[in-house]
Amino acid sequence: MTLTAESVWDNCLLFIQDNIAPEAYKTWFQPIKPVKLTDNALHLQVPSRFFYEWLEEHYIDLLKTALTKELGSDAKLIYAIRMENPAKGMEAFTEKIPSSKRNFTESQNVDAPVKTKSPELKNPFIIPGIRNVQVESQLNPSYNFDSFLEGESNRLARNAGMAVANKPGGTSFNPLLIFGGVGLGKTHLAHAIGVGIKENYPDKTVLYISAERFIQQYTESIRKNTRNDFIHFYQLIDVLIVDDIQFFSGKAGTQDVFFHIFNHLHQNGKQVILTSDKKPVDMQDIEQRLLSRFKWGLSAELNHPDYETRVSIIQNKLYRDGVEMDDNIVHYLAENIKTNIRELEGAIISLIAHSSFNRKDITIDLARKIVENYVKNTKREVSIDQIQKVVSDYFQMDIDTLQSKTRKRHIVQARQLAMYFAKKMTKASLASIGSQIGKRDHATVLHACKTVENLASTDKQFNKYVQDLQKKLAD
Repeated sequence: MTLTAESVWDNCLLFIQDNIAPEAYKTWFQPIKPVKLTDNALHLQVPSRFFYEWLEEHYIDLLKTALTKELGSDAKLIYAIRMENPAKGMEAFTEKIPSSKRNFTESQNVDAPVKTKSPELKNPFIIPGIRNVQVESQLNPSYNFDSFLEGESNRLARNAGMAVANKPGGTSFNPLLIFGGVGLGKTHLAHAIGVGIKENYPDKTVLYISAERFIQQYTESIRKNTRNDFIHFYQLIDVLIVDDIQFFSGKAGTQDVFFHIFNHLHQNGKQVILTSDKKPVDMQDIEQRLLSRFKWGLSAELNHPDYETRVSIIQNKLYRDGVEMDDNIVHYLAENIKTNIRELEGAIISLIAHSSFNRKDITIDLARKIVENYVKNTKREVSIDQIQKVVSDYFQMDIDTLQSKTRKRHIVQARQLAMYFAKKMTKASLASIGSQIGKRDHATVLHACKTVENLASTDKQFNKYVQDLQKKLAD
């Protein structure tokens, strides 16, 4: 029977598949295509130089064994690397023989130009010195559905997440965008979905990454001239989870590359999961074409947990940590820490630590002391951006108007109130507050704070503004 490139490569794949993990086989060998067989040399088309270098570093011995079994000891392997011709915008190919130290036989590179790229091009998730060929999911297994308790505040998001975990890419929740305030469980739920998918579909390539890390990797790919390889790597993922997508704001290059990655994954039935501290309509400096894609699936909000959910969270935390606590203390904690789940769990940890280190029982008096100190310390965690949003919403104006140079009285007062609460509720300097609220100097902020204090004591309506905003910012 006459040997063909297809038949030789099919037999090689059977051998390779038996000798590596399914996920690695799917990622690194299924995309390869046989091109031709000439003079005992098998030509294989690989998607990028990234693929070529990766195969050379990690799979050359496996490839050599497989090809030698089919073609004998003088077998040769030549890669056809798909490239993009920047001048014509058309695909081109260059061929490359494996490096001499790994050659099957002594041979020379074929006479074709090879575009110069950085020799350091690697999978961005591989730690130097660790030869792990599979894409690690970066998931935290302790963040699962069992530890993410359901309540009125998160029911839609949790149930949608479970549906995605059971059928990734096969529901109408693609993408699934989970949004909500700080400490409400967005990251936990995103991990739980990923963990659930890996349990149900072990062969799927699941990847969790923070938006900040994605931006760093993209910036590095630009510096090393490996943007196409960066895109190709992410297009291999079956389930992509990006945390805190709002950090893409104002980063046009990152948004553009993510747009192409998103389109490829979505069109190929892959699942995309995103988290954000705001809903799509409130995201600023994000391209409209990207926002429209965020809205294709489901946007599910996480709200502040209600009283019953807070009680359940405390009881679950105590059970997992093997700690007993009187019900009256549990209810006291649930009644007095209402902001978010992170603060609630932090208070529990502090309470257990004080009891353990001081060798004292957990009493209601100790709980009161912890809550008093903890709530006092966490109230100042509000950001200047949050203050500006609350104030601008209260006065029914946008943040750009609040920060503008206009001297209209109601806008000036709103701006002064934002400066006043920024000084009162954050640790930022006067200069920093002024810089963030309309690029004013520290003297303007100081004047604003004094004006607010004077008006609050003499103007009844203005004092109501102060009291209302105080309550909104304390929630």
